[in-house]
Amino acid sequence: MAPHSLSSEPADATRKAELRRAALAARDALGADHRHSASAAIAAALLTLPELTQVRLVGAFWPIRSEVDPRPAAEGLLARGQAVALPQVTREGLVFREWRAGDTLVSGSFGLSEPDPSLAPVDPDALIVPLAAFDRTGQRIGYGRGYYDGAIERLSRGRPLFTVGIGFAAQEVGRVPAEPHDRPLDCVVTEAGLIRFDRTA
Repeated sequence: MAPHSLSSEPADATRKAELRRAALAARDALGADHRHSASAAIAAALLTLPELTQVRLVGAFWPIRSEVDPRPAAEGLLARGQAVALPQVTREGLVFREWRAGDTLVSGSFGLSEPDPSLAPVDPDALIVPLAAFDRTGQRIGYGRGYYDGAIERLSRGRPLFTVGIGFAAQEVGRVPAEPHDRPLDCVVTEAGLIRFDRTA
């Protein structure tokens, strides 16, 4: 066992918390008009991703606070005949349930809007992933609870799972400390464009 491996974990967590605070502050500082136009550009870019055109069921999310709004992308996926699922936070982790335009959502943990918990769980073939911060290696920082890392690990067991993070360009950071439980993304889309990560290197 490397002697530094355990001692580095608290430092990594502290650094992540600092990066999260700074990136979320940068996101909150963006004007509403910019967030709206940037979200529209990000949604349009998502709909052109070849990987998202080739799957049946895409996991999306309902935005909170100043997040990128993925709902136009979700509606676009539905309009071309694909299925969309939204996550519910449970004790066991994220559970995805199918969503259709106009469906009533329920209030969940952390101020989230979630699908009807009586609906059957489904396993998406691709995930549109929220983030607080990201870097150029595909590492992301979420909100610190590890729900998406757990979902990506579970959904990718024994099958391919395409993951695309969405955020504003202001949320990019120099380097995200990678911890053992972290699951890097395949790509990130911001209003500045698409960033792909090489998983073969």
